[in-house]
Amino acid sequence: MKLNIFILPGDGIGQEVIKAALNVLEKVAKKWNHSLQLNEGMIGAEAIRKFGTPFPQDTEKNALLADATLLGAVGAPEFDHLPPERRPEKGLLELRRVMGVYANIRPVRILPSILSCSPLKNEVVDGTDLVFVRELTGGLYYGQPRGIFANEGEERAVNTMVYTKEEIERVSVIAFELAKTRRKKVTSVDKANVLETSQFWRKTVIEVSKKFPQVELEHVLVDSCAMQLVSSPRRFDVILTENMFGDILSDEASCLAGSIGMLSSASLGKKNESGIRRGLYEPVHGSAPDIAGQNKANPCGAIGSAAAMLEYSFGLKEEAYSIYGAMEKVLEKGIRPFDLKPSQKPATTSEVAEAVCKALE
Repeated sequence: MKLNIFILPGDGIGQEVIKAALNVLEKVAKKWNHSLQLNEGMIGAEAIRKFGTPFPQDTEKNALLADATLLGAVGAPEFDHLPPERRPEKGLLELRRVMGVYANIRPVRILPSILSCSPLKNEVVDGTDLVFVRELTGGLYYGQPRGIFANEGEERAVNTMVYTKEEIERVSVIAFELAKTRRKKVTSVDKANVLETSQFWRKTVIEVSKKFPQVELEHVLVDSCAMQLVSSPRRFDVILTENMFGDILSDEASCLAGSIGMLSSASLGKKNESGIRRGLYEPVHGSAPDIAGQNKANPCGAIGSAAAMLEYSFGLKEEAYSIYGAMEKVLEKGIRPFDLKPSQKPATTSEVAEAVCKALE
C-alpha cells in the first residue's frame, strides 16, 4: 500500500519525536512491504521564523493533498507577546479547521510495567483504560466574535462558545461507534447547570444515543469529571466532550498513564471517495523548549500517533497493533525515557525508537 503522509515536525521536541516515529514507520513499511510517500512542511514558530506566518499556504495545500498528516508539536515562548492570530498555536487551529478534523481521539491506558510512574496510587490507576472523544473544530476556540477591544478607554476581551447541532451530532456518533467496540459506555461531559451551550449539547447527545441502544449513556458535569478522573478513573470508558473541556481533562488524565509523553492522539474527519479517513496525528505533549535538542523527549506519544495513523486512516490494524505491542515490550524490558522515572540510566529519544524498531523484528 502507498502511504501518502504529510510530515510537520513543528517546534521544540517535535523535531526529535517525529524523527523517532518516522524510524518506526520505515521499519513497519519495510516489514509489511508498504511504500512511504513523505512530504515535509512547516507550521507554528518554525514557519513564523521563515515565512512570517504560523500557517503558510504550502502547508495548507499539502495537508489537503495528503491522506494523513503527522505533527510533532507547536509553540515557542518567544512569540507569547504576539496577538493570538499571529502566535504559533494559530497554525495548529487553522490546520484542524482546514483539514476538517472534527473528532479528536485520545486514549489513556496505564501499562502494568510503568504503573509506579503515575503520581497517583497504584490501586487507583491500575486497570485504567479510557478514551476521550473531543470535539475539535467548534466551541470557544473558534467561535465569533472574539478579540480584545477598547471602547472609550475601557478594554474588554470576548470569546464566544457556539455549537451547531450538526457539530455535536457528528462527534457524538464517533463516540458511540467507538464505545460499541469497547465496554459500551459513553460519559458525556458538560456544564448544563450553567451554560446554554451545554444544555443544547446534552439534548443533542441524548437524541444521538437513541440510535445506539446497546450503549449506556451518562452525563457528568465537567468539574465532577475532573475530580473522578483522579479518584476513580476505571469507571470511565469513552468520555465525550466539547473542545475546551476535552483539552483540559485529557491533559489532566495524562497523570494516569505515567506521563503526558505517553499519550498519542488522532484527529479525524470524513472519509474520502477512496474510503480513507483524512486524519491529523500528534502526541498530546507540547513543544517542551526546555529540553529541546537534548535527545531527552519521550517519543512514545509520537510513535503511538503514527500507529493510530496506520489504524484509522489506512486501515492497517495489524501493523498498528504491532507497534503498540513493540512499545509495551520495550517498557517491560526497563527501557524508559527520562520522564518515566527509570531505575537505571534513562534511555534517550533515539534509543527508545531503536528499541521499538528492534522489537518489531
